[in-house]
Amino acid sequence: MSDTAAEHASDRATDQESDGATDRKTRVTILVALAANLVIAAAKAVGGLVAGSPALLSEAAHSVADSLNEVFLLAALRRSRRPADSRHPFGYGKERFFWSLLAAVGIFVMGACFSVFQGVEALRDGAEETSTGYVVGLVVLAVSLIVEGVSLLRALHQVRAQGGGKDALRDPALRTVVAEDGTAVLGVTLAIIGMALHMITGQVVWEASASIAIGVLLGYVAYRLGRDARDQLIGEAVDPELADRIRSLLVAEPEIDSVEALFTMRMGLDSTMVAARIDLVPGMDSERVEEVSMRIKESLGRAVSETGEIFLDITDRPAQEEDLVAEEAAESPAATGERGGA
Repeated sequence: MSDTAAEHASDRATDQESDGATDRKTRVTILVALAANLVIAAAKAVGGLVAGSPALLSEAAHSVADSLNEVFLLAALRRSRRPADSRHPFGYGKERFFWSLLAAVGIFVMGACFSVFQGVEALRDGAEETSTGYVVGLVVLAVSLIVEGVSLLRALHQVRAQGGGKDALRDPALRTVVAEDGTAVLGVTLAIIGMALHMITGQVVWEASASIAIGVLLGYVAYRLGRDARDQLIGEAVDPELADRIRSLLVAEPEIDSVEALFTMRMGLDSTMVAARIDLVPGMDSERVEEVSMRIKESLGRAVSETGEIFLDITDRPAQEEDLVAEEAAESPAATGERGGA
């Protein structure tokens, strides 16, 4: 193995160790959210049945959906890190996006639909609650708000530890946990407001409206998460900034005359496939072209650590082929006739 290849392999190993550490932190964040949601779901379900509260039962469905989604996300972490094999030569990185899509579907089906159903049922049939039911419901929701807030703070702490912003939320597992916890805090707040207004006014419309609002909120979050997962599963290109950087690195290579086309696709959280159609400077023989191609790939891999597979389509013909074409043209009948006529 050449020195540059060895350095590239070393960089890859370092990146993989860093990614493994990040996955462990994300796993802890997901487990915290899972434990919180399981406890809260049980408390909300019991409180909702005791209080006869549609908003509280909607929140119980929300927590059950979130618990199932955390299981999906744990599966995503484990399965997406499997090494490439003959059936999946580009690896299993997109498993992360697939399980995130299932989590989004779970939020919509189990959370949003049930919440809207509970609200509509309450508007149609009404709901009577006793003073004890109100107290039980509000206490359960207050405790839920605290627990969900702790889970959200844990997720936001990891986002900040990873630099914050868009880059920190590239991981669909972490992004889903943040979205779930943030939605849960907002949903519990809506449920508290709806129940309090129901208690004060005696009108169930407030609590039913809160339940429907929770369902609409969950539906919107599910749509956004599902859309992101769909784009990544279909084959999303890297950010324009990174694509421009890759193009600039290729153009800066002395052997490259021009970059005719550049295609990128995310194959996983930290793996990107790069395919470029390039023109080399004239005058290289076939052996030199092969050496240059290998060197450019290694150089690009070192400069952009998240590049996985790099494919170069060289459109310029090697010097030997150009000489052969020139000789064939010189020996052609047309060329011979022209020389004879002269």
